[in-house]
This record gives sequence, structure tokens and C-alpha cells, in this order.
Amino acid sequence: MLDVFSATEARTKLITANSFAAKLVLYNTSSYSHFLSAHLLITTRISIFSPLVLLKLNNCDTMVLAGEYVDKREGNSEIVVDYRGNPVDKSRTGGWLAAGLILGTEFAERVCVMGISMNLVTYLIGYMHLSSSKSATIVTNFMGTLNLLGLFGGFVADAKLGRYLTVAIFASVAAMGVALLTLATSLPSMRPPPCTNFRAQENNCIQANGKQLAMLYAALYTLALGGGGIKSNVSGFGSDQFDPSDPKEEKAMIFFFNRFYFCISIGSLLAVTVLVYVQDHVGRGWGYGISAATMMIGVFVLLAGTRFYRYKSPQGSPLTIVWRVLFLAFKKRNLLHPTQPNMLNGFHTSKIPYTPIFRCLDKAAIIDDFAAKDENRYNPWIVSTLTEVEEVKMVLKLFPIWSTCIMFWTVYSQMTTFTIEQAEFMDRKIGSFVIPAGSFSVFLFISILLCTSLNERLFVPIARRLTHNVQGLTSLQRVGVGLVSAMLAMIAAAIVEKQRRDKALDGVKLSAFWLVPQYFFVGAGEGFAYVGQLEFFIREAPEKMKSMSTGFFLSTLAMGFFVSSLLVSIVDETTHDKWLMSNLNKGRLDDFYWLLAGLVALNFLIFLLFAKKHQYKVQHYVEELANEEKELQSWEKGNGVA
Repeated sequence: MLDVFSATEARTKLITANSFAAKLVLYNTSSYSHFLSAHLLITTRISIFSPLVLLKLNNCDTMVLAGEYVDKREGNSEIVVDYRGNPVDKSRTGGWLAAGLILGTEFAERVCVMGISMNLVTYLIGYMHLSSSKSATIVTNFMGTLNLLGLFGGFVADAKLGRYLTVAIFASVAAMGVALLTLATSLPSMRPPPCTNFRAQENNCIQANGKQLAMLYAALYTLALGGGGIKSNVSGFGSDQFDPSDPKEEKAMIFFFNRFYFCISIGSLLAVTVLVYVQDHVGRGWGYGISAATMMIGVFVLLAGTRFYRYKSPQGSPLTIVWRVLFLAFKKRNLLHPTQPNMLNGFHTSKIPYTPIFRCLDKAAIIDDFAAKDENRYNPWIVSTLTEVEEVKMVLKLFPIWSTCIMFWTVYSQMTTFTIEQAEFMDRKIGSFVIPAGSFSVFLFISILLCTSLNERLFVPIARRLTHNVQGLTSLQRVGVGLVSAMLAMIAAAIVEKQRRDKALDGVKLSAFWLVPQYFFVGAGEGFAYVGQLEFFIREAPEKMKSMSTGFFLSTLAMGFFVSSLLVSIVDETTHDKWLMSNLNKGRLDDFYWLLAGLVALNFLIFLLFAKKHQYKVQHYVEELANEEKELQSWEKGNGVA
């Protein structure tokens, strides 16, 4: 009995070290969902906050924080230094002073990006005299590029520069971009002559020429580069100012994310109210100039705190592992596949069990004659380990769900383009005050905040009673709710647009407050889809690739905006510019909304198929452990062990 117990204990410790097959008793998704809900709209690297997992090992309950700092317990701790490269003095570095200065940079970035993106389409149509469809494409391409460059910014920080230098450099680039935009919108030579009938189907307005558009594009994409670098690193750099091994600082870190989200919300609301009003009623140059000044102040504040920050050296990007495995698998594609997986490099020490899917990638871990040499055996660019191959397989398994998340953000992008255009043709007066069309985006943020607040207090408790699941809703169920909300938003938008156009043809302007339902559905949908997607990617990504989780999320945003641009181009081509016209009263924008509603519905059905087939990583590991326990019990019975 003693031998069996010792073997079982050793086996349990090995499973714990491999960090996957411990007996799972409870997934503390209540607090985890609350954390994610509280930090909605944080599209930056928050990988250190992976879910709390309650592990039961040999009847001993242990709470483990699974995530980036697990490596500290395994001897791979990150070195934290001050700006001189010396070990940090916690009394003089980090904490709320350093974190507060970093928050200023994020506030400035939100003011700039939201203040520009939410009202850019009206400038392109009204001042640059571009068509409605082309203006929408410019806006969505700009936002898609900004989110896509967030991946680049994260890679640069992880692989080479570290978070501080990356944020400082990219924030300076963003400030340069907004300054260029201020110049482009202030100089008369950088826009065509004024024209009053630019919305008429037959007009004499001169469109912006190549030189003028080149200046505008240079400004926008410089800002996109800077904003992407900030977006992917600033919250991670802020969290670096707190030590998660110190209970007091760990608690302060959670409050940091609360205040981080507060800065995002305040910056966004300020942008779509005050700045949009200044742009429309005082001048674009003034509006963008305030944004440029805000960004420059943000850079100055960030640099002023250099001596107060705590710094972590770059540990290398997980994207490198992905590229390396794919490269080696392609390079060794002509080799025969091993008859048994235990012939692969690192099989017996792998932290992840072997899976037979994507078998072509196994070839990256084949030890050929060249790799068998002592000097090559441990060279990762010559042969991968089975753990690395399985990590890449886990990443590839996320792509079906990833692909079906894109359509939500395609719908979201309409809130920054055609919905703003709708408001331009509607009655926006409250008494004698005319609300700027771009300011109606405030209802989007209000609905997001409202849904986030009600999520844990109302929706999750109800869902728990209905599903008998402590989570209430799983991450994929949240995404599903978001997709349904997106479909309802497009249905509401189509109905409202049909009524608006019919009344406009009769000489009556419909109240712009009829746009609130579509803003509400998209905002409420974001409250579910955003949290669900980020939770899904964080939970399902390999432990060593948690920093890729936000990269996955940012890429769905980027692709959503790009898909919107593609759809607009296809619709323009197939309808001969009849649906999406600068004069919405002559177009068929409602048909475009119905098209989007149909595409989201089709996408939702495909999502259900993928979601039904998806097996959560935790569930997979529990089943693996259950099978191992059954084997152990059979062995014990077969050997007469009581």
C-alpha cells in the first residue's frame, strides 16, 4: 500500500508540475467574469489575470492563480528593475504614483482615437467631398489598421523593447499623427474649395485630390501606428507597477484596472461630446488641435515618471514559437511521420498531452540525423519540442471560434460610419440646441456601461438559476448573446432607416433619438461579446502564450472593420452605387442593414456549430485526469490493492 501511495503522490505532483491534469473542483468564473466585465474595453495585454482555479490535490484544497506569474513559482521569475537597472526599491518605485502617470497616457490615447474616429466620416463627406461609401471605407480601414498594429506593438514590446520604451515611442508617434491631422485640416490648401450641395446626386463639388488625401492618410495611419502600440502595452505596463506576490499590491492592481477602465470611459465620453462639438461648431483644426495637445501632454507625463517606474525586461514573444514550429514543420514536410508519438522530441517531458490533430505539425519535433547531434538537439530553430508543437495546435484550434467573432465588429463599425450619417439627416434639436451627429455615440457608451453594471448584479444570477452553472453563462454563450444583439441592432437600424427615408421624402425629419435602439443593442452586445471573446481566448490559449489572448481579440476587431470595408466595396460594385449614396434619401441604406442582419444570422448558425464541437481546455484536462484515475483504479484492483 505504501508503494502505491508513494507512486500516486509522485504522479500527482508530476501532473501539478505539468499544470494541466489536476483534479478540478471549481472554476471561479464568478469573480473572473466580474473582473472582465469591470474592465470592458481594455484592449491591451492583461494576460497576468488568468482565471482563478481551485485545485484539489490529494484532498488538499489549494488556490492557484494560473497565468503569467505562475512561472515565478517554477523558477522562471521575471527580473524587475528600476530605471538605472538596479533591483527595485518598492518604497520609491511603482505603486499608485507610477500607475497614475501611465493612466494619463491611456486617457490621452482614448481622447485622440475616439474623438477622431467617431466624427471622421462627417469631415470626409462635408469637407473633402468624398462619397458616403468611400468615407465609410476610409474610417473602417483606419480603425482596422489601428487594431491590427496592436499586434505589432505587442510583439515589439515582448521581443525587443519592453513595455516602457514601446509605449513611450508609440505615444510620441501618435502625438505626431494627431499633429499632422491638425495641420491637414487647418490648411486651406489641404482640402478642396467649400461646397454647399455636396450631398446632391448631381453637384459641382470638387473632390479632394491625391495630394490632399495623401496628407490625410499619412496623418491617420501615423496615428494608427502610435495608437496600436499604446493599446497593446499600456495596461500591461501599468500592472507591472504592482507586485502580485504582495497581497496589498495585488489588491491595488485590481483597483488599477478599475481606474484604467474609468479613464477609458471618461476619455471616450469627453471625446464624443466636448471634442465632437468643438469640431462641428468651432473648427476641425481646433478640435484636432486639442487632441494633439492632450496626446503631447500624455507623452510628457509618461516621460516625467521615468524614475518612478518598475521595469521588466522583454521575455520574447510567443509569436516566435508559432512561426518557428510552422517553419520547421514546413522544412521537414518530406520526412516520414513517426510510427509512435513517443519518438518526438521532448515527448516524455511534455507539459501538454499529445493530440493527433494537425499531425503535419508533429514533424517540427522529429529528431533527424542533423538534429540528433549534441550541438543541435537543444537548438529551437532546428527541432521543436512536443510541448511547443502542442501549444501551436491549441492556438490553431481557436481559429474556428475566432472567425465567427468577426461579424460582431463588422456591425459595430457601422456605429462609427453610416449611423453617424443617419443622424445627419435627422432632427437633432433639443430646444434650440443642435446635437452634433457624432455625439449620439454617447448612447453606445452608456449602454455598454449599463450592461456591464447589470451583468453581475442581474444577468449572471438569473443565468445561474436557469443553467445551474456557477458561471451563469460560459464564454461562448456570452459571445452568442452578443451576436444575437448585433443581429437585432441591424434589424432595428433597417426599420428606423426605412421610416426615416419615407418621412424625409414627405418633407418631415424623424427624431435622431430613434437611433438609440441600434446603439443600445450594439452596446449591450459588446458587453457580452467583448467579455466572452476575451475570456475565451485567455482561458483557451496555452499557458505560455497568454499574452497572445489579447492579440487574438484585437485581430477580430481589426478584421471586423476590414470586412465592413470589403462589404461596402462589394455592395457599391453590385448595386452600381445605388444603395450607399451620399444623399441617404436617394439611397437604400436599409437594404444594406438587412444584408448585414442576414449575414450575422448566418454567421450565428456557423458559430453554434463550432461552439457545439469545441471542447474547453479545462474540460479536456479533467477528462484526461478522469481517464488516468480509472486506469489507476483498474491497476490497483488488478494488483489486489485495497
